[in-house]
Amino acid sequence: MDSGALAELGMTRDDEPTKDNGTYAVTDNDKDYFVEKDGMKFAGTHLLVELWGAENINDPAYIDGALCDAARAANATILHSHFHHFSSSFGVSGVVVLAESHISIHTWPERGFAAIDIFMCGDCDPYDSVPVIEDRFRSARMEISEHRRGILR
Repeated sequence: MDSGALAELGMTRDDEPTKDNGTYAVTDNDKDYFVEKDGMKFAGTHLLVELWGAENINDPAYIDGALCDAARAANATILHSHFHHFSSSFGVSGVVVLAESHISIHTWPERGFAAIDIFMCGDCDPYDSVPVIEDRFRSARMEISEHRRGILR
Protein backbone atom coordinates (compact mmCIF):
# COMPACT_ATOMS: atom_id res chain seq x y z
CA MET A 1 0.00 0.00 0.00
CA ASP A 2 1.18 3.52 -0.81
CA SER A 3 2.63 5.21 2.29
CA GLY A 4 0.65 8.39 1.45
CA ALA A 5 -2.63 6.46 1.55
CA LEU A 6 -1.53 4.86 4.82
CA ALA A 7 -0.77 8.29 6.29
CA GLU A 8 -4.29 9.48 5.36
CA LEU A 9 -5.62 6.58 7.44
CA GLY A 10 -3.29 7.41 10.33
CA MET A 11 -1.14 4.34 9.67
CA THR A 12 2.48 3.67 8.81
CA ARG A 13 4.13 0.73 7.05
CA ASP A 14 4.89 -0.67 10.51
CA ASP A 15 1.12 -0.99 11.09
CA GLU A 16 0.65 -3.35 8.15
CA PRO A 17 0.02 -7.02 8.89
CA THR A 18 3.11 -9.19 8.51
CA LYS A 19 3.30 -12.20 6.22
CA ASP A 20 4.22 -15.44 7.94
CA ASN A 21 4.30 -18.82 6.15
CA GLY A 22 2.20 -17.53 3.23
CA THR A 23 -0.58 -15.96 5.33
CA TYR A 24 -1.02 -12.54 6.82
CA ALA A 25 -0.99 -12.38 10.61
CA VAL A 26 -3.15 -9.81 12.37
CA THR A 27 -1.50 -8.32 15.45
CA ASP A 28 -3.27 -6.93 18.50
CA ASN A 29 -2.67 -3.40 17.14
CA ASP A 30 -4.49 -4.12 13.87
CA LYS A 31 -8.22 -3.65 13.48
CA ASP A 32 -9.94 -6.77 12.14
CA TYR A 33 -12.06 -5.56 9.23
CA PHE A 34 -13.78 -8.94 8.84
CA VAL A 35 -17.55 -8.81 9.27
CA GLU A 36 -19.59 -10.90 11.69
CA LYS A 37 -23.22 -11.31 10.59
CA ASP A 38 -25.83 -14.07 10.88
CA GLY A 39 -23.38 -16.29 12.75
CA MET A 40 -20.77 -16.05 9.99
CA LYS A 41 -17.41 -14.28 9.84
CA PHE A 42 -16.24 -13.10 6.42
CA ALA A 43 -14.10 -10.49 4.67
CA GLY A 44 -16.96 -8.41 3.34
CA THR A 45 -20.16 -8.13 1.39
CA HIS A 46 -19.94 -7.85 -2.38
CA LEU A 47 -23.06 -6.58 -4.14
CA LEU A 48 -23.39 -7.05 -7.89
CA VAL A 49 -25.85 -4.41 -9.09
CA GLU A 50 -27.33 -4.43 -12.59
CA LEU A 51 -29.20 -1.39 -13.83
CA TRP A 52 -31.43 -1.59 -16.90
CA GLY A 53 -32.96 1.53 -18.47
CA ALA A 54 -30.47 3.61 -16.51
CA GLU A 55 -29.95 7.35 -16.98
CA ASN A 56 -26.81 9.49 -16.57
CA ILE A 57 -24.42 6.64 -17.45
CA ASN A 58 -22.39 8.42 -20.12
CA ASP A 59 -20.86 11.23 -18.05
CA PRO A 60 -17.71 10.33 -16.07
CA ALA A 61 -17.90 13.38 -13.79
CA TYR A 62 -21.53 12.67 -12.93
CA ILE A 63 -20.79 8.99 -12.29
CA ASP A 64 -17.78 9.90 -10.12
CA GLY A 65 -19.95 12.17 -7.96
CA ALA A 66 -22.75 9.61 -7.72
CA LEU A 67 -20.48 6.73 -6.70
CA CYS A 68 -18.54 8.89 -4.21
CA ASP A 69 -21.87 9.93 -2.66
CA ALA A 70 -22.88 6.24 -2.54
CA ALA A 71 -19.63 5.44 -0.72
CA ARG A 72 -20.20 8.27 1.77
CA ALA A 73 -23.76 7.00 2.40
CA ALA A 74 -22.19 3.72 3.56
CA ASN A 75 -19.67 5.59 5.76
CA ALA A 76 -16.79 4.33 3.60
CA THR A 77 -13.41 6.06 3.39
CA ILE A 78 -12.67 7.26 -0.16
CA LEU A 79 -9.01 6.94 -1.10
CA HIS A 80 -9.13 7.64 -4.84
CA SER A 81 -11.42 7.56 -7.85
CA HIS A 82 -10.70 7.20 -11.55
CA PHE A 83 -13.06 7.02 -14.51
CA HIS A 84 -12.44 6.51 -18.21
CA HIS A 85 -14.85 7.63 -20.94
CA PHE A 86 -14.38 5.54 -24.06
CA SER A 87 -15.98 8.26 -26.26
CA SER A 88 -19.22 10.22 -26.47
CA SER A 89 -20.77 7.20 -28.20
CA PHE A 90 -19.55 4.62 -25.72
CA GLY A 91 -19.61 4.05 -22.01
CA VAL A 92 -17.63 4.71 -18.89
CA SER A 93 -15.55 2.38 -16.74
CA GLY A 94 -14.20 3.39 -13.38
CA VAL A 95 -13.62 2.77 -9.73
CA VAL A 96 -13.83 4.47 -6.36
CA VAL A 97 -11.10 2.89 -4.24
CA LEU A 98 -12.09 2.68 -0.59
CA ALA A 99 -10.14 1.86 2.53
CA GLU A 100 -12.91 -0.72 2.93
CA SER A 101 -12.53 -2.00 -0.70
CA HIS A 102 -14.21 -0.46 -3.78
CA ILE A 103 -17.18 0.55 -5.90
CA SER A 104 -16.73 0.02 -9.64
CA ILE A 105 -18.89 0.59 -12.70
CA HIS A 106 -18.99 -0.32 -16.37
CA THR A 107 -21.69 1.27 -18.55
CA TRP A 108 -23.27 0.60 -21.93
CA PRO A 109 -25.31 3.77 -22.63
CA GLU A 110 -26.43 2.44 -26.02
CA ARG A 111 -28.27 -0.31 -24.09
CA GLY A 112 -29.14 1.74 -20.99
CA PHE A 113 -27.19 -0.81 -18.94
CA ALA A 114 -24.73 -0.36 -16.07
CA ALA A 115 -22.95 -3.01 -14.02
CA ILE A 116 -21.88 -1.84 -10.57
CA ASP A 117 -19.83 -3.75 -7.98
CA ILE A 118 -19.94 -2.63 -4.36
CA PHE A 119 -17.52 -4.51 -2.11
CA MET A 120 -17.13 -3.36 1.47
CA CYS A 121 -15.68 -4.74 4.68
CA GLY A 122 -15.58 -3.51 8.26
CA ASP A 123 -18.41 -1.40 9.62
CA CYS A 124 -19.59 -0.27 6.18
CA ASP A 125 -22.86 -1.63 4.81
CA PRO A 126 -22.92 -1.68 0.99
CA TYR A 127 -26.73 -1.73 1.08
CA ASP A 128 -26.59 1.87 2.38
CA SER A 129 -25.17 2.81 -1.06
CA VAL A 130 -28.15 1.43 -2.97
CA PRO A 131 -30.63 4.33 -2.41
CA VAL A 132 -28.05 6.79 -3.80
CA ILE A 133 -27.53 4.59 -6.87
CA GLU A 134 -31.31 4.33 -7.34
CA ASP A 135 -31.70 8.11 -7.08
CA ARG A 136 -28.80 9.06 -9.35
CA PHE A 137 -29.22 6.55 -12.17
CA ARG A 138 -33.04 6.25 -12.15
CA SER A 139 -33.08 2.82 -13.77
CA ALA A 140 -36.27 1.13 -14.90
CA ARG A 141 -35.07 -2.12 -13.34
CA MET A 142 -32.40 -2.95 -10.79
CA GLU A 143 -31.17 -6.41 -9.87
CA ILE A 144 -28.90 -7.04 -6.87
CA SER A 145 -27.08 -10.20 -5.91
CA GLU A 146 -25.06 -10.55 -2.70
CA HIS A 147 -21.88 -12.53 -2.25
CA ARG A 148 -20.05 -12.89 1.04
CA ARG A 149 -16.32 -12.90 0.34
CA GLY A 150 -13.66 -14.67 2.38
CA ILE A 151 -15.95 -16.79 4.54
CA LEU A 152 -14.02 -18.30 7.46
CA ARG A 153 -14.87 -21.91 8.12
